[in-house]
Amino acid sequence: MPRKLLLLCAAAVSAASIVSPAAASAKPATYSVTTLDFYVTVPNETPDGIGTQTCLILGDLYKPASASPSHRVPVILTTNGFGGSKNDQASLAKLAAGNYGYGVLSYSGLGFGGSGCKISLDDPSYDGRAGSQLISFLGGKTGIARTLSGNPYPAVNWIVHDGPDDPRVGMIGGSYGGGIQFAVAKVDPRLDTIVPIITWNDLRYSLAPNNAHHPGQVTTVAGDPDTPGTQKLEWSLLLFADGLVDGLTGVRVDPTRDAACIDYLFDVCPFAVESSANAVFTQGVLHFLAHASVGTYVNKIRIPTLLMQGQGDTLFNLREAATTFRELRKQGTPVKMIWQSWGHSDSSPAPGEWSQGADMANTYEGQRVLAWFAHYLKGEDVSTGPTFAYYRDYIPFHGVGPDTVQFATASHFPVGHVKTFFASGGSSLVTARSEVRTGAGAYSNLAGPAPLSYSEISEVQGSALPDSSTPPKDTPGSYVGWIGAPLPHQLDVAGIPAVKLRVQTPVSLDATAATELQLFVKVYDVAPNGDLTLVHRLVAPVRVQDDSGAVHVLLPGIVHRFPKGHRIELAIAATDTAYRNADLVQPVYISTSKARPVTLKLPLVRD
Repeated sequence: MPRKLLLLCAAAVSAASIVSPAAASAKPATYSVTTLDFYVTVPNETPDGIGTQTCLILGDLYKPASASPSHRVPVILTTNGFGGSKNDQASLAKLAAGNYGYGVLSYSGLGFGGSGCKISLDDPSYDGRAGSQLISFLGGKTGIARTLSGNPYPAVNWIVHDGPDDPRVGMIGGSYGGGIQFAVAKVDPRLDTIVPIITWNDLRYSLAPNNAHHPGQVTTVAGDPDTPGTQKLEWSLLLFADGLVDGLTGVRVDPTRDAACIDYLFDVCPFAVESSANAVFTQGVLHFLAHASVGTYVNKIRIPTLLMQGQGDTLFNLREAATTFRELRKQGTPVKMIWQSWGHSDSSPAPGEWSQGADMANTYEGQRVLAWFAHYLKGEDVSTGPTFAYYRDYIPFHGVGPDTVQFATASHFPVGHVKTFFASGGSSLVTARSEVRTGAGAYSNLAGPAPLSYSEISEVQGSALPDSSTPPKDTPGSYVGWIGAPLPHQLDVAGIPAVKLRVQTPVSLDATAATELQLFVKVYDVAPNGDLTLVHRLVAPVRVQDDSGAVHVLLPGIVHRFPKGHRIELAIAATDTAYRNADLVQPVYISTSKARPVTLKLPLVRD
């Protein structure tokens, strides 16, 4: 079947009906692996970007025993997450090459794991161009690869081609190894399909989110992309520290990695500085983060895309994938999406959910990935699964084989219907506008930048306190909350909650580190004994620049069951442990009435 036709024929079926022929036909096989040095050309690392530089990339080429010039096979390109190396993808590469007949090229991205040059945050001009040259190598171009002894590596002649110098190639990888796929797809139309896992839509939102939005806006995950948000303090510091370590350990590979800005491009260096200085990101940093984000070049992504995003992820939350999905779908790009349980904050998949090793075919997501590549790379007539699937932790699973039970499926996104709750008076949450009583809540960041609310610090949990067992907490006087009556029946939520509120404050609304007005919006599940559950520890930081009208907020996406007898609480806090808080004390008043209600909209599903 011609490749162009394959791009149009992905069918949606229920999760339970997926039977991967790749899984059924898997059999032990042999393969060879060769470690190579690749030399790629990217722009010079100078402020003006004039000229080019050569970068060393370290990679492993896996060749199935069956592959030959007379029996050509498709190939998978994959690379590491932030701070990792090519070795992180070895289990996937061995399985794909040894059991499923794919060639695989696993490589360490620029600035990581034995590769040279500096970290660009997957900017298409750097990492994208580097990946494109690796595709040229897979397409048979010589002069790019050398053996570790320094000898030229011969032209690859055992990969399926769709045209001259056009190998049949797909990409897969997670986090930083997910963002790179968009970067390569932007600059190289020869890439056939991608599977980005737990990655970003817009790094401005990922690292300094502002969850305020304009009603009806779906083109960007950031409410106002040129307005600085609220820095995710620990996550930003962790990325800076990882880059620093890779620069110091990689100096033997490329001494220039420690020049000027250790292991970061000049354009990225202000990000590292501003992260360590606990500062509001400047316009220069925001513009570079945008340039390295698919949200700003999504119109260039026209190949089949399978998005896999984690519910347990405070770095790249579900809204990132949902935004990418909507934009790809809107422009006609074949796209499907899975909301899995695991992510950066909770990296352990549930039994039967996912594995990229030998047990991959015995997991739900593993079957989806294998079917995706079988369809788009091998041309097999196999279903690629439903358009949208989401994991439900409240559905029991027997724990044996692929978990098709805990995943609900749909032919579209968003799903379900919206139920609206209304804040009433100073503390109640009601289900009808007619029940709203006029009132107001007041709070402030009583200790200035010192956090008085705790949500999570998942990037350092296990090495510092508080840890993952520490419950969320808000200090009285530093937040306002409206809590509902015990639920008469369970409510299942799957989607992106929204809040509308009005605030008043006597302080300046200037967007500076000292005077910015910040809110942290969150939804609690309150048990009958008063215990609080903050679903996956997710909060929505908001910067308020204008208190003359309603503030619309989109929260991170969730999948959650509020059990019968539990209560729902909408809380607005002044500070949060995981974020950069305002320096000056800011009194805030939030009023509600029938005419101008504070509302919480939850997307409900009936499973």
